[in-house]
Amino acid sequence: MDNSFLAYLQRLELIGFFSGYPLIYTISLFIAGNQRLKNSFISRIMPLLPFSYALVGILFLGLELKKLYPNYSLEHIKQVVEHPYLVIWGLLAILFWIPALSRKTFFSLIHSLVFFFLIISDIFMQLTSSADSDIVRNDIKVYSSSLFLNLCALAFVALLSFLFTSYKRRLKV
Repeated sequence: MDNSFLAYLQRLELIGFFSGYPLIYTISLFIAGNQRLKNSFISRIMPLLPFSYALVGILFLGLELKKLYPNYSLEHIKQVVEHPYLVIWGLLAILFWIPALSRKTFFSLIHSLVFFFLIISDIFMQLTSSADSDIVRNDIKVYSSSLFLNLCALAFVALLSFLFTSYKRRLKV
């Protein structure tokens, strides 16, 4: 992997899109596992987590397509993409729209842990070196944005699910 500025920016993009999901997943799992809140709205959120993660994958695909515009040739893709394996791994999040994958919510957590370890490795490398703390500060800001993005995606998917189920109930009556 290259230590260039563009590689660092692409790494921040990947952290910004996917690294906040494990915390959202863990908080949702903790709240849904609480016995007093077993039949609450939060417990119905758990099956929607992979779909919100897939929505974040779609948004990441949109960003990548915007960066490649207007030249979608293979040579241009090779020039622009600094971390091809991580970008492909990020684009695989779109597969969580498939019902067989989305039923196993744990798979989406496993998928996102790759990007969570990116931020952990950045923080660890900066804390063990004598470099300035600007990279850690940037990582924390990007991680906060990732949490917000993943929370908004979950809220959007939950709203769509609520509207869809209420529309289906109205059709049955």
